[in-house]
Amino acid sequence: MDSDYYHSNYSDDYLDYEFYDDIINNSEIVRKDSSDDMRSIARILSVVIYTAVCLLGILGNGLVIVIITFKMKKSVNAIWFLNLAVADFLFNIFLPITIAYTAMDYNWVFGIAMCKLNSFLLIVNMYTSIFLLTTISVDRCISVVFPVWSQNHRTNKLACFICVIVWALGFLMSSPSLVFRDIRSQHSKVICFSNYSLSPSHLPLGKMRHATVNITRFLFAFLIPMTVITVCYIIILFRLKRNRLAKSKKPFKIIVAIIVIFFLCWSPYHILHLLETQHHSVPTSIFPVGIPIVTAIAVSNSCMNPVLYVFMGQDFKKFKVTILSRLVNALSEDTTHSNFTHRSFSKVSSMTEKETILL
Repeated sequence: MDSDYYHSNYSDDYLDYEFYDDIINNSEIVRKDSSDDMRSIARILSVVIYTAVCLLGILGNGLVIVIITFKMKKSVNAIWFLNLAVADFLFNIFLPITIAYTAMDYNWVFGIAMCKLNSFLLIVNMYTSIFLLTTISVDRCISVVFPVWSQNHRTNKLACFICVIVWALGFLMSSPSLVFRDIRSQHSKVICFSNYSLSPSHLPLGKMRHATVNITRFLFAFLIPMTVITVCYIIILFRLKRNRLAKSKKPFKIIVAIIVIFFLCWSPYHILHLLETQHHSVPTSIFPVGIPIVTAIAVSNSCMNPVLYVFMGQDFKKFKVTILSRLVNALSEDTTHSNFTHRSFSKVSSMTEKETILL
């Protein structure tokens, strides 16, 4: 099999990465011994991060789902946060498969169907999470700029309809994983990778597909949502300052944290994958080390969301001490929490500008 065929398809689909160290650029051999140590360090670090994210994500997002489902009055806010938590929870549930794959030095033992399904579900999480965060930002912005319109039209039914659209778009944008994800024996191991060419005779088409998928993800899963989120919160900040509604710096710190964490987690991942489409112009040694690291950083965002988008928000502001005690109170004190949530969420339908500044 032509080694360039392997090289043109070493890209991962969000988590799974295997660097094909065959002949590159006219028979120039990549020396494994010069990068084995760094690759091992990157792989071990990835396993550690994935494991921590998996445990924290399942616990945090699982408790968020329980709290919203059984302890809170149903509202637009609850619908946004529930869908966001479900997307992250679904991601975390399948993360052990990737942990095992990475721990076994990228040896895939789960078959081609699971290779496709695992990648598909992970990409679905990426798109749905980002689309939901963008939706939350737009919702907050509309509530601040057009409070009367928001009061009259911001309904649970509309929120559910939007969430259905978000999930449908997530499935559609993730469909390339079901088509191009493949497994193949390579150096006494089985790898799960993106076979954009599908056959050695379709190398130019494969490179075009590879570039198209990466650029599409950069635009629709990062650049456009990031721009929308930033614009929304800039508008919110100016509106609040102009009307002098913000009496503390806490809302501004939360808004800055949301934007900064989102940018820091995802920008390295998308930037490196854009460079991957131009691998002949970039030192190939950066990919086997860089992609596992930036992927782990991106993945970590899934366990940060419960803190950034729920527990620091308006709906949880009366809980005290620590996040753990907030969760304990929410899960154990049914009567007290029920009274609190009734008071908190009964305000949603008549939301003022000051009440909509937090996620």
